[in-house]
Parts: sequence; structure tokens; C-alpha cells
Amino acid sequence: MRHRLGLRKLNRTSSHRLAMLRNMTNSLLKHEVITTTLPKAKELRRVVEPMITLGKRPTTANRRLAFNRLRDREIVIKLFDELGPRYAKRNGGYLRILKSGFRQGDNAPMALVELLDRPEQAGEAKAAEKA
Repeated sequence: MRHRLGLRKLNRTSSHRLAMLRNMTNSLLKHEVITTTLPKAKELRRVVEPMITLGKRPTTANRRLAFNRLRDREIVIKLFDELGPRYAKRNGGYLRILKSGFRQGDNAPMALVELLDRPEQAGEAKAAEKA
């Protein structure tokens, strides 16, 4: 039986997979939008959304848990100071995964992963005003 064996192995060892998901989580929380393959994006959702939920309650215990999982002090600060308050009233569903075609080399399905409710960038605002 396959009960409770829902994660994708992504053709990697467990240590490589955990390190890859940690790096992708840090990149997504830092840049708020990344491009990756579709299976990695769907697996990334299972890692990032609990982290943002953790960032909604800024206790010392939650900060320590977040640092233990992310291992990046700047990202933990951003998680609790910016992202937690931004998603305080949202009950989950913090990510958007958009299919974006296929990769040139191996035809792998690609996806754009972005955080919802991102603030509009200054450059994009000026371009919109000119248009």
C-alpha cells in the first residue's frame, strides 16, 4: 500500500532533494518569483506554504524553527517582518504556479512560481504611468 507516501523523489537522493528544496525556498522567498520545472514547483509548494504560515506568528520558537529549516538569517528576517504581515489575513494558498511551456534542451514542462499579493515594483509602476 502507498498510504502517506505522497512526496516526489525527483530522481535525487534524500539529502540532495532536501538541499534543493531548501535552496529553492530561499530563492522564492528572496525574489518572490522563480522559474523551475513543474514537478519541482508542485513539490516546492508543500515546503513554502508552511513556512509562510509559520511567519504569521512572530514568536521566538517560530523564528528558531524557520532558521532551522531555511539556514539563512536574512530570509528569516524577511519572512517574519514582510511576508508574515502581508499574508496575515489569508488562509493558505500563498503561491501561484503558472505553466510556462517546455524547456529547450529536454522538453521538460516549466513553471513560473510566484507569491501572491506581491507589491508592485517601482520600475513597473513608472512604465505603467508612461503607457
